[in-house]
Amino acid sequence: MTPPVAPPGWSRWLVPPAALSVHLSIGQAYAWSVFKPPLEEALQLSGTQSALPFQLAIVMLGLSAAFGGTLVERNGPRWAMTVALCCFSAGFLLSALGAWSEQYWLIVLGYGGVGGVGLGIGYISPVSTLLKWFPDRPGTATGIAIMGFGGGALIASPWSAQMLESYGSGPGGIAAAFLTHGLVYAVFMALGVLLVRVPAPDRTEGAGASVAPAATSGPQVSARQALRTPQFWCLWIVLCMNVTAGIGILEKAAPMITDFFADTSTPVSAAASAGFVALLSAANMVGRIGWSATSDLVGRKNIYRVYLGVGALMYLAIAQLGDSSKPLFVLCALVILSFYGGGFATVPAYLKDLFGTYQVGAIHGRLLTAWSTAGILGPLIVNWVADSQESAGKSGPGLYGLSLTIMIALLLVGFVANELVRPVHERHHLRKEPDVQQRQSV
Repeated sequence: MTPPVAPPGWSRWLVPPAALSVHLSIGQAYAWSVFKPPLEEALQLSGTQSALPFQLAIVMLGLSAAFGGTLVERNGPRWAMTVALCCFSAGFLLSALGAWSEQYWLIVLGYGGVGGVGLGIGYISPVSTLLKWFPDRPGTATGIAIMGFGGGALIASPWSAQMLESYGSGPGGIAAAFLTHGLVYAVFMALGVLLVRVPAPDRTEGAGASVAPAATSGPQVSARQALRTPQFWCLWIVLCMNVTAGIGILEKAAPMITDFFADTSTPVSAAASAGFVALLSAANMVGRIGWSATSDLVGRKNIYRVYLGVGALMYLAIAQLGDSSKPLFVLCALVILSFYGGGFATVPAYLKDLFGTYQVGAIHGRLLTAWSTAGILGPLIVNWVADSQESAGKSGPGLYGLSLTIMIALLLVGFVANELVRPVHERHHLRKEPDVQQRQSV
């Protein structure tokens, strides 16, 4: 499939909205915690069981991004967005059938398996295109688009809560909510499919600065060769640790804040917990554009020092003082989620700095296997620890003390890995011009 090339005079600022239409839709994944309590009640599930669709979705996101990255580079963003639309929408439709028939395995397969493929292909679909359109501001450009993935729950969380209130929280109501999601997101994602374009090879912007030469200048490393560098694996550890720490609190957000203040004089209501999820989504979204844009000024390595080092301090504050103050708990959680989102939005620019723009989409896809790993580790740590502590007779903040300590340790491991990142040795650089190599398979 030939990617649609932008005609003369076409504005590059139309690409971020096209990417946002996809990322705002697939970002619904971050609102999964709103469905956890009604699913647990309706289908008699444990916290660990109700996390399975979300965990599988993140696993499939990383795997489909890794294996589909080359196809995305080859076929272009429109093909990728179309595949994402079909899979993501179909996942919700299967989940609706599963909820209606009370067959939980269909929800896991639909939302986690099929929908997870839509997440992965949709997530990487605009990244390399944006880097080619905005070689002068890579962090800002990818942050604008990827903030949509973080902000998706800002829309989906209250929307889902309202639908469950209107339709009911039983199997039929949950099925109706899933069905509505699938149909509405299909229409919204179609806008991005119709709008997206790639730059022509001789495209110029502004005062005649050529996009293509700027985008391909400097060291260029193929996806295959990138896997042989220590820099790739250091970044893999950095991303995995940062995501594990963030996704653990995000997947358990609604029940976590409820448990932390259940024994106080002002317990957290279901509506307030849904609002907390929306706030976390806002922080996730703002962090993606704010911190990634800051990385254009201070450098990628320095910004990851903030994500990992300060993030560990925020987790320490929650562990030691979180149950004493709702504002402190919420503030620390918001900072953690802003770093979580910022890490996602900054990593494509980090990859560009190290490996160049040649096959950066394929490299990014392979790196997202770290997200798959974190998608298992984060929820598993928080849910398994909470379930085991509950079985031991603990309640409230006592359900989460051990998991918070584990998150602190993981962030420190990521901090060390970031310190080990160095420029890629020139033996890994391409020996031919990128436009010649581009025609070769990864």
